[in-house]
Amino acid sequence: MHNCSLFNGREIYWLQEGGETAMETRRSFMRWVFGSLLGGGVLLVPLLPAMQRAWAASKKILAKGTRRESLIQENPAGLDTTNLEVTPLEEFGTMGPTDRVVDLATWRLEVSGKVKRPLSLTYAQLAALPTIEREVLLICPGFFANHGRWKGFSLKGLLHQADLDRTAGRVTIETRGQKTARFPLADILSDKVFLAYQVNGKELPQKHGSPLRVVAEDYYGSDWVKYVDRISVETT
Repeated sequence: MHNCSLFNGREIYWLQEGGETAMETRRSFMRWVFGSLLGGGVLLVPLLPAMQRAWAASKKILAKGTRRESLIQENPAGLDTTNLEVTPLEEFGTMGPTDRVVDLATWRLEVSGKVKRPLSLTYAQLAALPTIEREVLLICPGFFANHGRWKGFSLKGLLHQADLDRTAGRVTIETRGQKTARFPLADILSDKVFLAYQVNGKELPQKHGSPLRVVAEDYYGSDWVKYVDRISVETT
């Protein structure tokens, strides 16, 4: 089973030359917006919806009926997927490990790091949280594109429960001892990144990361960590 690469060769070249991919541009944009809001730029609050619309308007609009195979070399951050059909679950491609077995009776999601109240939550407690359900495109460059309807919960709510420290700037999500992905705090607070326990109306299958996996809008599949069991809050 292959692992999903973060960048293809051309995008690596762009970064080495000092340029930014569309995904990096979006991350910079969101960091600026949230930095301004948290840093006292209250006057920006009424402008935030307009900023979001302006960014969305710059994306490539995919026509209805677009073949998923045509997207495997695309950057998800540059695509408007409003018209894209949901991929049937049986046609989903997979990446990384697919055979991890989790005992929900003993499994816990741990939240630690730059928080005042570390958390250790059962699956039942997480399933009782307010839900997010959204269609988000996952691209594993050169291999597959899955457009799923993902259902889960906001990490913003969890960090609120844990009493996020003011020095926090980054969140690491991991499968303990195996796979990690790091995200700017702004992408967590905006719900661009959340955790899912269902896809296409069904419980998340084992091979797709049950009980929890990352859903990361505008990120490549290598950041969509499966079998999540730990969240660590860090400074920048």
